[in-house]
Amino acid sequence: MKYLIVGLGNIGEEYINTRHNIGFWILDALARASNISFSEKRYGSVAEMKYAGRTLILLKPNTFMNLSGRSVQYWMQKEKIELEKVLILVDDLSLPLGKLRMRLKGSDAGHNGLKSIHEILGSLDYVRLRFGIGSDFQRGRQVDYVLGSWSREEEEVVNSKMESCIEIIKAFVTMGANQVMTKYNKN
Repeated sequence: MKYLIVGLGNIGEEYINTRHNIGFWILDALARASNISFSEKRYGSVAEMKYAGRTLILLKPNTFMNLSGRSVQYWMQKEKIELEKVLILVDDLSLPLGKLRMRLKGSDAGHNGLKSIHEILGSLDYVRLRFGIGSDFQRGRQVDYVLGSWSREEEEVVNSKMESCIEIIKAFVTMGANQVMTKYNKN
């Protein structure tokens, strides 16, 4: 069984430590923990790992956030992965910093990466792991906040959640989204 695990983010040095790149951070943590590395491929940086008899294709799109759907669609087709076996890792302003929530579907909530995926795939029915980045910004400053760098304190919180993110990804491919939500969404 194959799964596509997509971490949303923007490529380029100026985006590395930004809140919007949490999807990249999570996949980098998973790759380090699994002793695998990413290779530059068409539409993204890709790594492959085996876990519990499953193959996980880890994807960091190189299309920039606003065009993430192209990368997701390409890798779904290339690897013949059904939508229910796709997990999108995404930052979420509506959750407090470090809060993790899995959802089976939902709106894009103004997130350009999710909007692109919806437009290209024609569906909002895909699983996402939402990583709370908080909403500590003044009105009209959302873009600056999302594209801003973590403070040292925020970075400590984010790093402390990486193990939980890895656990949730592994649980998703072995238990399925419903059981993961039951187990992890209550925290």
